[in-house]
Amino acid sequence: MPETLRTEVHDGVGEIVLTRAEEYNTITPALRDELAAAIDQHDADSDVRVILLRAEGPAFCAGYGLDWSTAAQAQAETASAKRVWDSVADYRMISWFVDVYMKLWYASKPTIAAVQGWCIAGGTDMVLCADIVIAGEGASFGYPPSRVWGTPTTAMWVYRLGLEKAKRYLLTGDEIKAPDAARDGLILEWVPDDQLQEHAMNFATRMAQVPTTQLVMLKLLCNQTAENMGLASSRLVGSLFDGIARHTQEGLDFVSRSQEVGFRQAVKERDDPFGDYGSRPR
Repeated sequence: MPETLRTEVHDGVGEIVLTRAEEYNTITPALRDELAAAIDQHDADSDVRVILLRAEGPAFCAGYGLDWSTAAQAQAETASAKRVWDSVADYRMISWFVDVYMKLWYASKPTIAAVQGWCIAGGTDMVLCADIVIAGEGASFGYPPSRVWGTPTTAMWVYRLGLEKAKRYLLTGDEIKAPDAARDGLILEWVPDDQLQEHAMNFATRMAQVPTTQLVMLKLLCNQTAENMGLASSRLVGSLFDGIARHTQEGLDFVSRSQEVGFRQAVKERDDPFGDYGSRPR
């Protein structure tokens, strides 16, 4: 049985539900592998016409689990102290995650994400690959690792927001509340938090009334615009730059600090000057 999610099928909708609520559904290698299998399962199921991704708990996904990822980089740096950083090996590693998120984009059937609470950092790499994103009013998006230690790997920001608004958020790492995200085009819409799950399911069920062949063709027709604009090239650059960002001096300092004081404190120190995410005044 999967450890990080569960799957359900009803009324033509294949649900994927992230279930690590206490860990804010942070991304781990296990989640990566189980998400890949779940998307493939629903995409191949003739009873499924639409795939709905949602999550249990207060947050949809708070990004990569920094406890294991910073520790993994620190261990790798120690093990390879006598060798230069292997950018190709790093690219292959991060692509293993990116290729899974892109399954939401390349699945033949439409994908919808219902987002509550935090959806930040690697969580946006994942969720922005869905065809439709619906959020609860209290949801927050953003890419705080753009301040240090990362770049968006799936590179969906420009395609959703346009050039200038994408720069506005990525060059600051600022938090984006759901109403602003909908206004600026990062997501489709927001609804009251207590209506999110019902609204998303009703929307997915409505879409599932359309024949699968029609849904597949229409999704391909829309997605080709982004593909022709260079989505694959943007994803390549984003993935390569993410590895470079994790190995700049600032990136290495961030990892070292995480090992000294814990990743939560290191993240707090990164975000305190901006006063957002977990550093917002209470």
